[in-house]
Amino acid sequence: MSHESDDHAHHLPAVEDWPRGFGEASWWPFVTALGAGGIYIGAALFVLGRGDSPMVDPVYGPVVVAGSVLLFLVGLYGWVYHAFVKAFWESDGHGSGLRFAMLLFLGTEVATFGAGFIYYFFIRVGAWDNLPELVASGNIFGSLVIANTVLLLISSVTLHYSHVALRNDDRGRFLGLLGLTLLLGIVFLGGQAYEYYEFIVHENFTIAEGAYGSAFYGLTGLHGLHVSLGAVLLLIVFVRAMMGQYSAEKHTSVSTVSMYWHFVDAVWVFLVVVLYIGAIVGVG
Repeated sequence: MSHESDDHAHHLPAVEDWPRGFGEASWWPFVTALGAGGIYIGAALFVLGRGDSPMVDPVYGPVVVAGSVLLFLVGLYGWVYHAFVKAFWESDGHGSGLRFAMLLFLGTEVATFGAGFIYYFFIRVGAWDNLPELVASGNIFGSLVIANTVLLLISSVTLHYSHVALRNDDRGRFLGLLGLTLLLGIVFLGGQAYEYYEFIVHENFTIAEGAYGSAFYGLTGLHGLHVSLGAVLLLIVFVRAMMGQYSAEKHTSVSTVSMYWHFVDAVWVFLVVVLYIGAIVGVG
């Protein structure tokens, strides 16, 4: 089989360059974007399905979210495989363009989170009454938040030194610290899910609890989605590393995923200061 035929066998669903001269065509970014957009649509349907007179069937929201998450993950896998995994051994190891692209992407993420924080700041300096009891009592900030924060900060440290180990050709340390980073990220997500459970079931603090409730679940939920995406990316990098990819000269994906992970960690620290600690300052 020719090399050209082998290339096309790995470049599904787009098997030909189109338009000619503009590189390899691919539908995977569009599939990923559709999945991401569907998550927001599902969230909107979930809100519309609540209340005494729901506008849509309450089951639509969760079903659309679940299907969209699956579509997003499938698209992400195809995109990463198409863009990175297949061509890894044929690359020259230089990824300055991809790193710059990640910086541009993180710039859009700053704008996304910034819009949410601006909303919160407006309600914080405006009418700040009828706060949920959980906030008014100061119990919104507790040991679980502190533990989750420490775990996420440690994960940034382990990921940094994992990258350092790779650059020093210490693959055992690289894999061990990378796996530990992934584990810490998963534990963080479990902690956040447990916090939601405690707040909703035992404290009766839901997204419907006024402006603060919508700001809290909107911002922490958005961050949780980003951590989930980061965990998926870390898993992909970990699996590729187990397959023998990456070296001191070829580590672009490790660099870009590290940039993303450090970003979501920094956002969490800001969330804790503003949304947890800031909420109880001056209360009572």
